[in-house]
Amino acid sequence: MAQNISAEEAKRDAKDAVREARDDLERGARKVGEQVRETARDLADNSGAERLMERGSELAEEVVQVGREYADKARHEAERLYEAGQRHAHDAAAYAEERYDEVAEMVRRNPAQALGIAAGIGFLVGLLISRR
Repeated sequence: MAQNISAEEAKRDAKDAVREARDDLERGARKVGEQVRETARDLADNSGAERLMERGSELAEEVVQVGREYADKARHEAERLYEAGQRHAHDAAAYAEERYDEVAEMVRRNPAQALGIAAGIGFLVGLLISRR
């Protein structure tokens, strides 16, 4: 009967071990489940990530707006410079036309002198070009 008792004790010990293992597994599973739920809540309720995404969108919009502002400023400045260039070109053309009329009148009055001046200038230009 002593062997019978020890077999019964072995059964009880085995049942106790199975029960403890099952309880340990259940506790571990509950703990893992709670951690997964907390992580899922953190991910779902992660206002930091949402705020970061919102801030990123806001910054992108600000960058686009600032880019537009600088593009507009550059466009206005280019238009201003173009108009100023047009005025200067017109003034230069008017000045050149006046000087051309003066030179043409001087050449008509003194053709020999104009021919001599032109020959002298041509000779000097020829010397400068040949030395290079």
